[in-house]
Parts: sequence; C-alpha cells; structure tokens
Amino acid sequence: MTMYICPQDGTRAETTALTWCCPVCRGPWDLDFEVTDPPPLNSLAERVNSLWRYEEALPLAAPTTSLGEGRTPLVPLTGTVSAKLDFLMPTLSFKDRGAVMLVELARRLSPERVVADSSGNAGTAVAAYCARASLPCTVYVPEGTSPKKTEQIRAHGAQLEIVPGDREATALAARTAADAPGTFYASHVFNPYFLHGTKTYVYELWEDLGGRLPDALAVPVGNGTLLLGAALATAELHALGLIEERPALIAVQAEAVSPLAAAFRADADALPDTPPGAAAPTLAEGIAIPRPPRARAVLAAVRESGGTFLTVTEDQIRSAQLDLAARGFYVETTGVACWAAVGGWKDRSVVVPLCGAGLKTGLAG
Repeated sequence: MTMYICPQDGTRAETTALTWCCPVCRGPWDLDFEVTDPPPLNSLAERVNSLWRYEEALPLAAPTTSLGEGRTPLVPLTGTVSAKLDFLMPTLSFKDRGAVMLVELARRLSPERVVADSSGNAGTAVAAYCARASLPCTVYVPEGTSPKKTEQIRAHGAQLEIVPGDREATALAARTAADAPGTFYASHVFNPYFLHGTKTYVYELWEDLGGRLPDALAVPVGNGTLLLGAALATAELHALGLIEERPALIAVQAEAVSPLAAAFRADADALPDTPPGAAAPTLAEGIAIPRPPRARAVLAAVRESGGTFLTVTEDQIRSAQLDLAARGFYVETTGVACWAAVGGWKDRSVVVPLCGAGLKTGLAG
C-alpha cells in the first residue's frame, strides 16, 4: 500500500489522511512507492498524449482533472545543449506536472478546502486544476509577486491572499491555514505526490531520446521540486534497467539567493540552523527560497549524481532572457537561469528546462 513516510524519523501515515507533514518533526513527507513494471517504450506512442502515458510510474491513475499536461517539445539550442519547453504547459509553467497530481489526490479525498502557497507559478497551477476539479481553493503569495501571476490565479476563481513579507512568511501563513480541519494543503514542497508529477519531465526526455538520457540535466533550484523529481525518475529508470548510467544533476540558483549552493560548497549535508535574514531581491523570483524544507534531500541528490551547483548573476539572467528571445523563446526570468549557467557548454550533452512563459513576468528591467 502506498503510504507517506518521514525521511527523518520513519513516521508513517495513510495517504487518505489530510496530515500534510510529519506529526513528529513537522518535516515534509516522502512517498513509500515503488515502480515495479517499466513503461513500455515501444508502445508509448499509442497512449494518451500527456504525462499520464507513464501510468506504471505514477502513484495515481485514471485522472479526471487532467488539462492535457506534459509531452512538451525538446528542441536543440546548440550542438550540445537542448531545451525542454515546459512553458507550453496549460498554465504556462512546469508546475502543472505536480499540481495535477496534488489536485487529483485532493479530489479523491473531498476536502472542504484546498490551500496552497507559492511565488506564483505553483499557485497558478493549483488554482487551475482546482477549477477543473470544482474544488474551493485559496492561494497565498508574497507581496511583490508578478501582477500577471496574481491575475492568473484570480482568473481561475481562487481566493488570493497576499502576505506581507517574503516567501518564508507566505509559507508560514499557508501552513497555519493548512492545520485547520478539513483542509488539503496542496504543497508542492511538503507533499511528495508533486515530486512524482515532476519526475515525468525525465520520463519524457527518456522517451524522446529513444531510451537514453543526456550526460547532464540542468535544473533551476529554489525548493528543489523539479530536481528531486528528476532524481526520482533517474533512480527508477536505472533500477528498472532502462538506462545504463544516471545523468549528473546540475542545480542552478540565483547568486542573490543561493543557500543550497553555499552549503554544497561548504561540504555541508544541510543548511545551518541559524535562520536566514530576508531574501535579497532577484529577478529569479521563482527560486528565491532562503530555507527550502527539503534542503538535505536536494544536496544529497546532487552529490549522489556526481553533479554540482552553479549560480548566476542578475546581469546573466537579463542577458540570457534576451538571448533566448532572440532565438524565438520568450521565457520568464526564473526560467532562463539554467541557460545562463550552461548555455556555453560544449563538452557534454545537457538539457535545460524553459519552465515558465515570459508573459508571466515580462522582460527584465
């Protein structure tokens, strides 16, 4: 039976419960779920043209809340660097991969309300899928969130709560609301179903590349949900004998807010206990997370893969956004971070996600 399990102390809980975190340590859940049957590469083309075609690898099946998410194009940018166009998702960001899993789970549990917190894209995705599932939804965002993102959240019918302060203050407000009875916390950080949605990013690469993966996967990291999904997928594909080697995970952060990169360079297994100050401003608002709850897991995943952390400056982000636009891709400022970091690589193959549409933030000033 699929169950929640705490990676820190082994506490377990039924996935039918609305317990959004470990009751002992208040940390995020993992999912006790194992893929035993490989998705059949040669017959995938005959299946539904969405991420649900990898049903053997997913902890939920037969969804009713799907908006056709997944199966985004893979396009070469240079001789060694390719881009996966996840900004072509239904809500214009990669967060749809995980949001559909959370909301499908919520639909089956029939809560009184759904709560989410976000710097914009995850909240937008949860709002859209809750609209699809006819679930009441409240989304908490920090002040200063892109007006286009807040407009999109409201358009889907969600109640919007704008929280004074930074992303950390927003998360705390949402978690307080999540403790109310009858509430499903659609947390892209604490609920592992989200990670099992984002892992389909790698399953799609594996299919599109004919049963192989590139030498490296560059991923923007704030809370680390795409990176941890990628780590899940590469581990599963390797365990099933579907790939010979796991690619290196290249985690990219904005230099202005890079706590994980600092911990990695200090050879630390976790972030320091000292609470950080307010996050510095950065164009990459989607990854401006000063204290990600899954920090320990992110650092371990990068090290296990033989990868590393890279940081990019605000000027590099501006230049990368303009460079991609000149190539025909209008991408939001967070979504260009990986291109800024590895766009010049020539010694190995690497895929970068263009994970949010430029219309969400506009051009960097």
